[in-house]
Amino acid sequence: MRPNLPTLGGPPKRNPFGPVVAVSVILGAAAGGVWWWKQRMADVPMDVASQSALTVDAGTLAQAPVAPPLPTDPVKAAGMERASIRIEGPLETALVQAAGPEVGPALAQVVTRTLVWWVRVPGEILRGDTLDVLYQRRPNEEPLVYAVRFVSGKTGQTHRAYRFQPTGETNARYYLPGGDELELRMEHSPIDSYEQITSLLRDGRGHKGVDFRAPVGTTIRAPFAGVIKRKNWNFGSNGNCIELVESGGKGRRALFLHLAELPRTVQAGMRVSAGQVLAQSGNTGHSFAPHLHYQLMLGENRVLDPFDQHKTFRAALAAPQKASFETEVQRLDGLLGTSVAGK
Repeated sequence: MRPNLPTLGGPPKRNPFGPVVAVSVILGAAAGGVWWWKQRMADVPMDVASQSALTVDAGTLAQAPVAPPLPTDPVKAAGMERASIRIEGPLETALVQAAGPEVGPALAQVVTRTLVWWVRVPGEILRGDTLDVLYQRRPNEEPLVYAVRFVSGKTGQTHRAYRFQPTGETNARYYLPGGDELELRMEHSPIDSYEQITSLLRDGRGHKGVDFRAPVGTTIRAPFAGVIKRKNWNFGSNGNCIELVESGGKGRRALFLHLAELPRTVQAGMRVSAGQVLAQSGNTGHSFAPHLHYQLMLGENRVLDPFDQHKTFRAALAAPQKASFETEVQRLDGLLGTSVAGK
């Protein structure tokens, strides 16, 4: 008889509660998922929820429509601002209201430099005149004006000027629509080149001379033959300066103020010929920026307007520059838009 072998035990008894628990867990998770989805969809707008529920035949979710981009202001996109005003009082007041107190007063000064070539300021700026200006603010500098459109009751015309820098030129200047410079130039001018005339006798400031904005070191010449009467008087206001008396007994005197340091060769009693180099422009004395102050006097007290004493002319753009200028005019006119006067 074989011995009894040890047994390993019979098969384990199945617990009837195991499958029940597993099924309960699965059903609970499914119910929780449905509840979560309903809660999520309840927080989504109806049109979006509907879009999320839709599918295309390929099995991909339908895309929600994308809103078109907002239109861009072309003036701001060009880095400029526009002031459009109807003048009913002082010009500066109108520009302060249009552009704000931070830039309005300085903008009025810059704009006046264009208006003075069309009318006397302020006397010939009339109530009801309109002005449109494209400009750019600059930190710690006066605003840069790109275009001016002025509808004048005095002249009955719409005047326009555009800032443009011809290829190869050091300075940008303001030009009329036909390509002529806005500013008149003087024959036998005391200064070889300059950026802009910033003050005239007819600009309403009570200034006694013409101010030419120019870099320090620009050549200054004698506008006529004469004798140097004195130099560097009233230095605190005038800075380095020269007074030249015209030869021939005509009695005119020319004053050149805010010059760079004068050569030692320039002395009282020195005779000079027309066109002879006298000095260089500077920024001395009571001066806020490099420029030449040029003043003409008759006798001791009579102030003369250099633009009446010199023959004048308007320079024009060279033919090769015309196409670029016309393109710039079209661009700036588009940014100016319609005048407040509808013209």
